[in-house]
Amino acid sequence: MGRLKGIPDALSPDILHLLAVTGHGDQIVLADMNFPTHSLCMGEGRPKEYRADGVSISTLLPAILQLMPLDWYHKWQMAVMEMTPEDQKKSGSNLAPVVEIYRDVANKCEGVTDKSVIIQPIERFAFYEYCKSTFAIIQTGDTTPYANVILTRGVC
Repeated sequence: MGRLKGIPDALSPDILHLLAVTGHGDQIVLADMNFPTHSLCMGEGRPKEYRADGVSISTLLPAILQLMPLDWYHKWQMAVMEMTPEDQKKSGSNLAPVVEIYRDVANKCEGVTDKSVIIQPIERFAFYEYCKSTFAIIQTGDTTPYANVILTRGVC
């Protein structure tokens, strides 16, 4: 594969194409390695499945956000999977620690100074259901619990 200037190494040609064909309001899921990507993508009208094996979401997210703006007109720019009630009790929060990393990356990539990226928590099974209506799901090699995130594409 030839190299292009300024394109992050974490982005495969297929993912670059995905970013090029999405439009305002389209949503992309970055899924951890335990996410049921293949089964959620099976069937008419379901999202297209992409692979980023061996790449973590923490690596892929800034690479994507370097090229794709988030949607500031949507009620939220990103959504994440809430932890189960049992895990919430253990941690004292409904969100995994990785969510704050995502917020920091998104704020930096968006150049946000006066407002913060809005991250919507979604209950685990509702998250799976919601993902069926997204544009695409990128299966990563991320092993971080609750690392899944939905991005809503904005305009340049």
